[in-house]
Amino acid sequence: MLAEAAQEQGVALHLQTPGGVDPAVGLATTVLQAQIGDASATLELSRRCSAISFENEWVDLDALAPLAEAGVVFLPSLESLGPLVDKRQQRELLGRLSIPTPRWLPLNALGSAATFQPLAGLEPPSNPAAAANFFDSAVPWQVASPVPASAVAPAEGQPSQGEGGLPLGWSFPVVAKAIRGGYDGKGTLILRSTAELGRLLAQVDPALWILEEFVAFERELALVACRDRAGAVACYPLVETHQHHQVCNWVLAPAQASHGLEAMAHNMAASLLTALDYVGVLSIELFYGPAGLLINELAPRTHNSGHYSIEACSISQFAQQVRIVAGQPLQAPALTAAGALMVNLLGNDNGEAERAAALTTLATLPQATLHWYGKQGSALGRKLGHITVLLQATDPEERSREARQRLEDIRTIWPLPAHDWA
Repeated sequence: MLAEAAQEQGVALHLQTPGGVDPAVGLATTVLQAQIGDASATLELSRRCSAISFENEWVDLDALAPLAEAGVVFLPSLESLGPLVDKRQQRELLGRLSIPTPRWLPLNALGSAATFQPLAGLEPPSNPAAAANFFDSAVPWQVASPVPASAVAPAEGQPSQGEGGLPLGWSFPVVAKAIRGGYDGKGTLILRSTAELGRLLAQVDPALWILEEFVAFERELALVACRDRAGAVACYPLVETHQHHQVCNWVLAPAQASHGLEAMAHNMAASLLTALDYVGVLSIELFYGPAGLLINELAPRTHNSGHYSIEACSISQFAQQVRIVAGQPLQAPALTAAGALMVNLLGNDNGEAERAAALTTLATLPQATLHWYGKQGSALGRKLGHITVLLQATDPEERSREARQRLEDIRTIWPLPAHDWA
């Protein structure tokens, strides 16, 4: 989709990819077939273009650092990406900016499988901002002065013990996350007992995982934000997302939210982008519930939750990223429809013939646009495409009802996988 946006804007795209079957290959001006971590290939890529960007955050920053020092332009910069490609560093960054998140601690703070019995010497991470209910506050969310990383990390020397060896005030279930490489539920585990936590400690390097409180949220929200080279910041509408086995099922734009809640999300995004001197598109996953508005995760790239923008906004997230990397000023995005429903087409139990028939039917739905990615393989739960439906209702409640009906129509044609997948 980035490649399509570049082609539509007349921007030459030079691609580094390990596979000749990459869907973007056919749209690229030139292609370097090499592993993403091959810095020598990236050096050659830099000779063909004015700036280099990334499709995802699985980037070897250390390997690319000498290129940046030699003048190769990466957008976002490697310095901006540094705190974002590691979930522990994300949490530390958000803590320094006093932006609320679920309470967390490094998994290795609990010790190893051999030493894990009751927890001693730890207090739960403190994040006072997270306790406030920002949704009901009449005061716009503001960034406080940076606080030390110790304010969001466990404190030493204050013995406390909670349920099953957890920090005081915590209880099961808890969420364990790999600090790198996780996506669509991979690298994320919900642990429901001390025994499950002990098994995880025995199976992984605890230094490469964090542990978070399980958040009893009412809704999951997402926001795509962007910042150009001149420092201008803009945000797409706040959207509601829904997951199926930790993979995005559907996205509704705009979310049914107060102006105050949306303003808080925008303030969080602007604070992050400015603090990082970030150039490009950044995506923010959020929880809203009794604890207020909390950031769940950050993705330094275009995002599945923003795919609806292709049809429903004045400029798509992909076109925005292309403009910014090409050195053009960003365009303020605006909805061009009353709303939109984006539904992911996940690999399911259907065979090839059934899948082809379903795609034909989906393509005929009114006010709908089908996107098929042309990926190799169709494993259960894999995102193979999506469909975006433009909604007509202007009243939020009516729009939600319309979206539910359209979702039911789509899932009748393209059902979700009938069972969980590994």
